[in-house]
Amino acid sequence: MLKRVLALLLVFLSVGTLFAEDEQIKFGDFEQWIERSYKESAIIGGNRKTILEVGPAARWPEGKAYSNTGGSPWGTSNVYAKVAGVVKTNSSVYKDTHEGHGSCAKLVTHVESVKVIGLINIRVIATGSLFTGEIKEPITSSKNGVANIDFGIPFTRRPRAIKYDYKVHLTDSPDRVRETGFSKASKVVGPDKCQAIVILQKREEDAKGNIVAYRVGTMVVHYDKSTSSWVNDKEYTIHYGDISHESWYRDYMGLFSDDKALYAKNSKGKLVPCNEIGWAAASDAPTHAIVKFDSSHGGAYIGTAGSTLWIDNVRWVY
Repeated sequence: MLKRVLALLLVFLSVGTLFAEDEQIKFGDFEQWIERSYKESAIIGGNRKTILEVGPAARWPEGKAYSNTGGSPWGTSNVYAKVAGVVKTNSSVYKDTHEGHGSCAKLVTHVESVKVIGLINIRVIATGSLFTGEIKEPITSSKNGVANIDFGIPFTRRPRAIKYDYKVHLTDSPDRVRETGFSKASKVVGPDKCQAIVILQKREEDAKGNIVAYRVGTMVVHYDKSTSSWVNDKEYTIHYGDISHESWYRDYMGLFSDDKALYAKNSKGKLVPCNEIGWAAASDAPTHAIVKFDSSHGGAYIGTAGSTLWIDNVRWVY
């Protein structure tokens, strides 16, 4: 009898595997891109720059601030800035080729500089970032960059994993650089890593428009070695509830709160800090999902020029 029960259980498990559902995040195959064109200010060269966004193939109206369109959930670190009347762009996410799979997203850490003799001399480390959410443009200051980003999209399901294709290139530099444009570059101990993050949150808003969140689900992975080729169909489990006592838990998997808080748009249309104030029950459903890929880890203006992460075919697994 026991053997029959075990055999039946194995059949049900195999059937469950056969019928596991992959659901692509919209535009997560990165086959379609929106072209944006801007003429930078004459004082910094007056060059015309084209930057890209993930969404339905189109050409965005020239010189216009971007907002997510066509149902695309994706924001990028490609931005149009207008600081003290000076128009400047940054591009650190590109369309690239994934052999046998069409197009993909290429995220690159690089040094972005603006130099005008006697007026401006700014160098910053810019990380390539791709995330579910939206940037408020034009950027008017390089201070507290996350305050310009509405992180996350409405989401109420409970996927068991996320799956995607990736490739990594890291330099052999033993340390990173912190370069904000307002002070001399400084060394940050330890080599650079690329990272992927999935955060499922249950958010609440009070009458004043303040937002807090409970962490429902977590997946964070750091890539500390280059890959020789693409790694396709890589699946990562999303862990529900309080993971802080698990043996594999690391500090970088912790709650986004206080100085690490991400921002979100409240019901009044204002971007406010979204503090994670605790872990949700493992059985809770989320209200929002943040999926984020970065060519460097460690925060804004920290990284190593040349760190590169390729991403393609991003899917939920149920």
